[in-house]
Amino acid sequence: MASAQSQSSVPAGMENFTVGLIGMGDMGRMYAERLSEAGWRILACDREDRYDSLKEKYNGKKNIEILRNGHLVSRASDYIIYSVEAAFIDRVIAQYGPSTKMGAIVGGQTSCKSPEIEAFEAHLPSDVYIVSCHSLHGPGVDPQNQPLVLIQHRAPDEALRKVEIVLSCLKSKYVHLTAQEHDRITADTQAVTHAAFLSMGKAWHANRQYPWELSRYVGGIENVKMNIMLRIYSQKWHVYAGLAILNPEARKQVSQYAKSTTELYKLMLEGNFEDLKARIYGARDRVFGASKSWASRPLLEPSILTAFSLGTPTPEEPARPNNHLSLLAMVDCWAALGIVPYDHMLCSTPLFRLRLGVTEHLFRNTEMLDQTLRTAVDDKRYRSDDLEFTFAARGWAECVTLGHFETWEKRFVSTQEFFQPRFADAKKVGDEMMKKVQASMDEALKREDK
Repeated sequence: MASAQSQSSVPAGMENFTVGLIGMGDMGRMYAERLSEAGWRILACDREDRYDSLKEKYNGKKNIEILRNGHLVSRASDYIIYSVEAAFIDRVIAQYGPSTKMGAIVGGQTSCKSPEIEAFEAHLPSDVYIVSCHSLHGPGVDPQNQPLVLIQHRAPDEALRKVEIVLSCLKSKYVHLTAQEHDRITADTQAVTHAAFLSMGKAWHANRQYPWELSRYVGGIENVKMNIMLRIYSQKWHVYAGLAILNPEARKQVSQYAKSTTELYKLMLEGNFEDLKARIYGARDRVFGASKSWASRPLLEPSILTAFSLGTPTPEEPARPNNHLSLLAMVDCWAALGIVPYDHMLCSTPLFRLRLGVTEHLFRNTEMLDQTLRTAVDDKRYRSDDLEFTFAARGWAECVTLGHFETWEKRFVSTQEFFQPRFADAKKVGDEMMKKVQASMDEALKREDK
């Protein structure tokens, strides 16, 4: 179902094939630059108020021409990719879709495909083909060997082959799905992952804490938590809002994650060790016991967890055990929804693989897991942090249930501003961590293939 694609120049017979990009945000620019470097002619646009700045930025750039609007791009392009925010996709397609060139191929890059496909069906001419796509990584991640979903919705095989040829320069792994399959899998692999890290950041923000300055958040799993939290909050808010709010499966999962967090926290407050242990061990068996991957070597080598730290424990303030409420709730949520996370590794994002890796690291080690549960019940130093984390998880869930993009943006941006000073340092550490993690997980997946 998935195969690595190799770098290629424009093949014979497609020399005059033109690729249009409507939307030149981070992913749009990444696509434009990589495709143009491979020899494809690119016509691109963004909002008209950005025309002059984009024109100046790409002035003299080989193979990239900036046009004033999507009508001009749509009329002249053989393959058009909409790279706009999920919340605005219907409006933008309604505006420019009718101008699409006869026989052209059209797709989009949103993380939630059902609204995107509905918009294409509603606003594109009937003589236009629909082959959508989704690169399952951020614009700052090397696309090589990353999953690239292709959705052949309304198109012959010949149109799909043209899309595969154009995108082969990304060297990604093609995964062919329907829109419905895509949305279910992205919900399984992204929704709860994002909710956990968003809630962490919100909790630390509420307590006015920079966690790398506190001994209880230094070392091992904590390094991953902090780096990925900062990585998410350094991105644009709409990247995560669209997936959570517009995807019905994602809404269900974010709600369950908040429920799992709340119920586990109540057990901790009660000091009910036996019920907490029974619930967590039961969740572990349902989630990990159902997968053969659990029996193989771990996704993450333990040495990676300690290699990338934003803080350093000292003899006076050594690293302390944590109750890892966010990880316990993750597995409890998966168990409640019947999700086996290994089932979707071919469509997983780097963040999900890292999140699964640290969760697996905790649950594989019975001694560490028991220490975590005992800390949850006995160590009151985490009570305030866990209270804010629970509030945050419930707040994100309510925001998603109500479908409030404006509320999501305000919640996200306020916390983003709090952590802004550390984004540059975190990016350097995070990029190196992601490279090592990716290499480790590639090796693990190779072993599984054998």
